[in-house]
Amino acid sequence: MDQNLVIAIDGPAASGKGTLARRLADYYHLPHLDTGLTYRAVAHKMLSEGLALDDAALAAEAAQQVDLSNLDKGPLSAHAVADAASQVAVYPQVRRILVDKQRQFANQPGGAVMDGRDIGTVVCPNADVKLYITASPQVRAARRLRDIESRGGTASVEDILADIVKRDERDSSRADSPMRPAQDAHLLDTSEMSIEAAFLAARAIVEDVLAKQEKTHYMSR
Repeated sequence: MDQNLVIAIDGPAASGKGTLARRLADYYHLPHLDTGLTYRAVAHKMLSEGLALDDAALAAEAAQQVDLSNLDKGPLSAHAVADAASQVAVYPQVRRILVDKQRQFANQPGGAVMDGRDIGTVVCPNADVKLYITASPQVRAARRLRDIESRGGTASVEDILADIVKRDERDSSRADSPMRPAQDAHLLDTSEMSIEAAFLAARAIVEDVLAKQEKTHYMSR
């Protein structure tokens, strides 16, 4: 890239935002950060050390120690870690600490692709492109089940759906940085889309925004 490009991608769990973020990062040769892993890292540390998840001060200490260059997705993918991450993510001090780290990542030379739940609204409000990826809870539950089964696990789609609904409620109703689309975000519902179709749709949005920016820059010269 010959200029900075920051792409902010938000949306609920299992909407496909992570897959799209990785595809776009690869296509535009940009570093990618799944900001959800930073909250999972806090939760994983607290669970590993037997710390109480309802202790905001201990959660903030754990957040200070998160290293964005050392986020091992393997242990952070466990269901217990994901659920705990949703709990510690409600603490304003934890969010402030992690948002600062996330912004440093986004501000590196060349830019970055960032995905999470508050990228376009809080972490990178001035991002060049903002996408809000969504899908129906039922579709997302089915996707999560396929993912679990592909790794040799078993689960009930009813339990997964109930967990998704619970997490959506927790993420969208928290007082600090609730999950919601930025006012200038481009909405993309992937319920009826294949991964490839969703990627092409997302890429078309990015290209359209970049073309308009280039036109504006040319006209102002």
